[in-house]
Amino acid sequence: MLVLLPPSEGKAASGRGAPLKPESLSLPGLADARAAILDELVELCVADEEKAREVLGLSEGLRGEVAKNAELRTAGTRPAGEIYTGVLYDALGLGTLDAAAKRRAGTSLLVFSGLWGAVRVGDRIPSYRCSMGVKLPGLGALNAYWRTPMASVMPEAAEGGPVLDLRSSAYAGAWKPSGEVAERTVSVRVLQSRVVDGVEKRSVVSHFNKATKGRMVRDLLLAGARPKGPAELVEVLRDLGYTVEAQAPARAGRPWALDVVVTEIH
Repeated sequence: MLVLLPPSEGKAASGRGAPLKPESLSLPGLADARAAILDELVELCVADEEKAREVLGLSEGLRGEVAKNAELRTAGTRPAGEIYTGVLYDALGLGTLDAAAKRRAGTSLLVFSGLWGAVRVGDRIPSYRCSMGVKLPGLGALNAYWRTPMASVMPEAAEGGPVLDLRSSAYAGAWKPSGEVAERTVSVRVLQSRVVDGVEKRSVVSHFNKATKGRMVRDLLLAGARPKGPAELVEVLRDLGYTVEAQAPARAGRPWALDVVVTEIH
């Protein structure tokens, strides 16, 4: 099973390890695209701090993120699973998984990124600031830029088994599964169920949907789940105690839709 995750906007500081080795990153077919973005991003942040801050959509208080990007080639690195922080990754708790679950995380989790395209949690990267919504002056909007290189590598990365898509909309735009891969992709949203005047009302939750997704991935990793397809994945989630409602695609070449229904937000 392949699990597609969004990154976190906030990130831990770069580590004290060796600087970035682009050739060591997973999905080597993305190397040229990564190099082009890295070159432009570093050049922009070195040459013009104010323009870089505007392009990256950073407030005055985040000015230091520009300097961080300027040093991407020389900064220390740490595993991506340690770089990404925030609600989803706190709930996922990669550092507290047992050894077997950590091995599963290393092979099954793929984090999408405006700078790297996608990385595995064991790939060593520096801390950076570059969301998928950024539009670089030379390369343009990153979610559009990534579509061609991602289309060339993702079918192989998603080979065999279901694909659990937990990405936010900005990152989902960088690669949309098609054909046979789409038919075994499960796109997830989290809904809060409340009873108001005796009537159930459901709403899409935002901040706390990340925590639910993080806990769900953690539970799947700890359980050692290996569903063969979307229908089996749905059953595994129910066995793990989740209230889920699944809808198979109405026509060929479309993904499954899965609602995870929660009654308590925490």
